[in-house]
Amino acid sequence: MELKGLLEMLFAKKASDLHLRVGSVPVLRIDGNLFGTRPEPVSEREMTVLLNEALTSGQLERFLRDKELDLALTVPGHGRVRVNAYFQKGTPALAFRAIKTSIPTFKELGLPPAIERLCSQRRGIILLTGATGSGKSTTMASMIEHINQTRSLNILTIEDPIEFVFSNKKSLIAQREVLIDTESFLAALTHALREDPDIIMVGEIRDQNTMKIALQAAETGHLVLTSLHTLNAVEAINRIISFFPLNEQAQIRAMLSGALQAVISQRLVGRKDARGRVPLVEIMISTAAIRECLTQTDKMNLIHGLIEDDQGTHGMQTFDQSILNLFNLGLISIETALENANNPNDLEMAIRGIKSSGSRLAEAAHGVA
Repeated sequence: MELKGLLEMLFAKKASDLHLRVGSVPVLRIDGNLFGTRPEPVSEREMTVLLNEALTSGQLERFLRDKELDLALTVPGHGRVRVNAYFQKGTPALAFRAIKTSIPTFKELGLPPAIERLCSQRRGIILLTGATGSGKSTTMASMIEHINQTRSLNILTIEDPIEFVFSNKKSLIAQREVLIDTESFLAALTHALREDPDIIMVGEIRDQNTMKIALQAAETGHLVLTSLHTLNAVEAINRIISFFPLNEQAQIRAMLSGALQAVISQRLVGRKDARGRVPLVEIMISTAAIRECLTQTDKMNLIHGLIEDDQGTHGMQTFDQSILNLFNLGLISIETALENANNPNDLEMAIRGIKSSGSRLAEAAHGVA
């Protein structure tokens, strides 16, 4: 079993992921479902060979010391893969995520028009949120590439690892990889403002200090794109605030109110025609009403209603409104729609054209603003 053949199979089968664990068969994830690639499980000897094929000697040494390692590999003729090496049950394991060589457009990804409009912003912070595998990195790369094609700017990315490789078009792009080009997200971001950037893309915010510097960069006239592992806009805001001690949270709320441009949250679900997956997208735009909620703890619970009531005026939409739109376009089945809805009863009534008390879904179904 050679790594080269497994990675070529990953792309040939149009799989999103490949999982290799000692004692388990190699597994591909295709359209969200898991499939074994052979009857025999991976042996410890095979895993040792695979590790030596995937990692350099320095990477292997770091992996054995830290028990975790992220990197990216190029598969000639196919694209790139993001790799996570880790331990489970005392043995090494590998997870590969396919990355296409070409960066998909908003249309190819099925993203709402509001995301393209956000790319014209000159300052502030845009958050992309979602679980692992929800398409955050791809959407962020698509946004950077759109800016690259349409605006003349200096763009700095800080990634762990570098996934999509950009070529300069109208913009000038520098890509820095953690542990190769810089020690950490924090170190790179601390020095970023000396590199004359117009836009800074931070692959992921993981701690208080990185978050604070990102907010300060956004406040001082830079556009910052970054991601968080949260499921929706309100959860993202609460996560950011929770990074900080109580005596700093009022200040952080004020900074968010001034700097936050939008929160884009994603999930991926299977298409009705079984030809891949489509994104469910929640979008929160920082309107005056949203900014007021950000500064006051007791108004945070109003944000979801403001998103729902926007009805597209500013480009905002809830997950359930996104689901309803995809269902009406015939892209997802009613089963998929209801399984993924936050309020399946309201969604079912909206599909049937019945307005429920307190819900704007039925109005959205018939295009009523």
